[in-house]
Amino acid sequence: MAAAPGVPSHLQTFLAFDFGAKRTGVASGNRLLRSATPQRTIRAEGQARLREVQARVREWQPDALVVGVPFHPDGASHENTARARRFARQLRALLQLPVYEVDERYSTVEALAAGSADADAGAACVILEQFLRSIE
Repeated sequence: MAAAPGVPSHLQTFLAFDFGAKRTGVASGNRLLRSATPQRTIRAEGQARLREVQARVREWQPDALVVGVPFHPDGASHENTARARRFARQLRALLQLPVYEVDERYSTVEALAAGSADADAGAACVILEQFLRSIE
């Protein structure tokens, strides 16, 4: 199948982030399998969080990144929407990789309903799998 506009077909591997004030869930996945695997959650803030993200990118060597952006149930933005978008901008500038934003409403609820032991990493999986489904 053709890729959705804006996501070149040569981008095959991804790291996804469920940004939170104190914790950031992480998942890895690829376009071929269209599935995600939870990774160890980052428990850091500010520059420490960005250093940990850099280490994960060095380790996994993804082609692109995916960041979950939260909204109210009605689609309205809120304070955490702006924070997640700022995080995505920081990643673009710092890592020089494509960064895609995904509406992550209900990702944590879905991860918990699926029995995820780590809600943050599980939510990152939900975000990444939603993204992967959208580009195929």
